[in-house]
Amino acid sequence: MKHYLNDHWEEITTLPHIIPHGAREFGQRTALASVSGTSYTYLELEAAVHTMARWLYGAGVEPGDRVAILAENSPHWGIAYFAILTTGAVAVPILPDFQGPEINSILEHAGVKIIFVSGKLTSRFTEAMPGQVQLAMNLDTFQQLEVVSGKITTPATETGELKKLNVEEAGRSSREPVHASSPEDLASIIYTSGTTGRSKGVMLTHHNILSNAKSSGTIHQVLPDDLFLSMLPLAHTYECTIGMAVPLLNGASVHYINRAPTASYLTPILRDLAPTTMLTVPLIIEKIYKARIKPALEKSAITRTLLKIGPFRKVLYRAASKKLQKFFGGRLRFFGVGGAPLAPDVEKFLIEGKFPYAIGYGLTETSPMVAGFAPSSPVYRSVGTVMEGITVRIDHPSPASGEGEIVVKGPNVMKGYYKQDAITADAFTDDGYFRTGDLGYISPKGILFIRGRLKNMILGPNGENIYPEEIEALINSDSLVSESLVMQYKGKLVARVHLNLESIEERVQHLKENAAEFQQQVQAKAQEVLDELQVRVNQHVSRSARLHQMILQLEPFEKTPTQKIKRFLYQS
Repeated sequence: MKHYLNDHWEEITTLPHIIPHGAREFGQRTALASVSGTSYTYLELEAAVHTMARWLYGAGVEPGDRVAILAENSPHWGIAYFAILTTGAVAVPILPDFQGPEINSILEHAGVKIIFVSGKLTSRFTEAMPGQVQLAMNLDTFQQLEVVSGKITTPATETGELKKLNVEEAGRSSREPVHASSPEDLASIIYTSGTTGRSKGVMLTHHNILSNAKSSGTIHQVLPDDLFLSMLPLAHTYECTIGMAVPLLNGASVHYINRAPTASYLTPILRDLAPTTMLTVPLIIEKIYKARIKPALEKSAITRTLLKIGPFRKVLYRAASKKLQKFFGGRLRFFGVGGAPLAPDVEKFLIEGKFPYAIGYGLTETSPMVAGFAPSSPVYRSVGTVMEGITVRIDHPSPASGEGEIVVKGPNVMKGYYKQDAITADAFTDDGYFRTGDLGYISPKGILFIRGRLKNMILGPNGENIYPEEIEALINSDSLVSESLVMQYKGKLVARVHLNLESIEERVQHLKENAAEFQQQVQAKAQEVLDELQVRVNQHVSRSARLHQMILQLEPFEKTPTQKIKRFLYQS
């Protein structure tokens, strides 16, 4: 499958080349926009990027300098990103979820010279920034913020409203931007927020990111008429590469929300924009399925019976899928899910209902995509086929199952971890393959399947491999479960389970006048749910994977920006 204007891509060898290419080929089409109204055409985007690049030159930025971006998603994030790269500097995206100490640690480790920061997030700097940070800019308004002794001294507007860049007034240098970088030059250092708690600076070159953006066309063809609705943080490589670089290469438009993607907030936006493309994490579609689709499908005894019969279930699923399409605006043709495994029951609904769902598999270290499938070719519980130009191997496979560690080689694989040579060396095999830390296997048809993380795998009492992610998927399929975490405690398998307590409270509403009795009954009902769930789950797993206990988790689990639970916080 070929991209639109694929013949023109030979000239695009570094990321800044995307911008003049877009201005030349797509001109007055919308490139980047905020749902609140601020938008830039491809021609305006080019002018804005060059204006900000001139400002960076005037601020003393030289090729190789590190410039950070700490801001929520907006068209201005993309302007800053491409302006940094246009000067030959290195972009250091910082996740908005990071707090002051984490941010300062990144700024110091990366040696950041200038930072673009949104007005709202300037409040994160309650302590002085590292001494090498010389200047800041409010990315909402393009207001320059002076930094004195590590403190931002200029009051910053915190409204969150975007002020469109005036390209006539914002320039500070007559020096014209040039695309001086080579494909193998460093483009970005991305600090991960992982489930293990250790943040590492992943070094990605222009060629790493650009090759991945181009080869994504082997999974799905993006067209100039496509409209992306962006919900995931641009500081994560999933959204930055697939959600920004890919549409800009192909003349599509990207619209950014400016709040958490709740159903009430998204409903009018989806109706008005009618996006064709969305990239999400499993949690979003799983919540919609549990709250809207599953209750409707199971509301009567007749439909509950029909759901057990394959042909009838598919008819019901397709009818529900059409309603879901309408909720998303009616034009959706690519609903990409990545970042974590999708619940089996939700995936079955999406596939059998013929919803335009797609899977992407990868890591920050692989820019990010390694494998995937399009809505036209889903394979249940798989992550699809390996992308063009990338080689995947299963290291040390089990003779019985063929499962082993997934290792990757290709132009998308990172240069290494910044200032961490020993960790970088450990991350690669002797013959140069990157160790993903994921366990999986490849089917005879070349389809890649993931079983779980190598570090999460639990060794059973008889030497069996137990994958907690698979048990969690079974637990999470229950409509009363929000999320779960399976771990080993004193040699026994236990699960911490966060229930949808609101649904449980509805079952004992009649006792609400007596607060003490009400809370007691909620707790009793929650324990009853856990006991029944434990029995049901244990009936569907092997003897070695049976749960010894389920523990009620009162608060939601703390998660990474891609909504994966930070497991290290809950290990005993």
